[in-house]
Amino acid sequence: MDTFSAAVMLFLIMDPLGNLPIFASILRHIDSKKRRKVLIRELIIALIIMFLFLFSGEVILNFLNLRSESVSIAGGIILFLIAIRMIFPQPGGVAGLAAGEEPFIVPMAIPLMAGPSVLAALILLAHTDSSRMLDWSIALLSAWGLSAAILLFYKVLTKMLGEKGLTAMERLMGMVLVMISVQMFLDGVGSYMGRLH
Repeated sequence: MDTFSAAVMLFLIMDPLGNLPIFASILRHIDSKKRRKVLIRELIIALIIMFLFLFSGEVILNFLNLRSESVSIAGGIILFLIAIRMIFPQPGGVAGLAAGEEPFIVPMAIPLMAGPSVLAALILLAHTDSSRMLDWSIALLSAWGLSAAILLFYKVLTKMLGEKGLTAMERLMGMVLVMISVQMFLDGVGSYMGRLH
């Protein structure tokens, strides 16, 4: 796989357009002056975590005696809980935070930006060809940069959709997220069951 293909793959897995209504919903409860600062902080944390997994993910999993299936199953459960909050909104919003309370690492950095699928893909890239770490780093930075740009201009897209449009999109993405989370969970279980035989 070349650098461009790897970047496109990582960008599609990061799914910034799918995450847009979730990010907007979480940021809606934060003071308008702090929103951009919180978003940039969470994006940088996500990038650090993704680089950490690219360079040492396999070592971490082996050290903790965890399989990639565990990452997939845990990520599926977390995404499912977030999706339920999107479909059935609560006073604390998607993140379950009090109005004005800032999200920290969860759920914006993990699992929305640096989700289990992205982390698994990074481990896979590093495992496939560890001599091309510079290529994989460029691919990761490119995918993250484009995703970050889309998410940083969420206000423009929010204005285009309007409040009702955003709510409708949020519910729709909640339904899609339920399916993705269930698939992620089943993939993890299926892969684990396959190893037992």
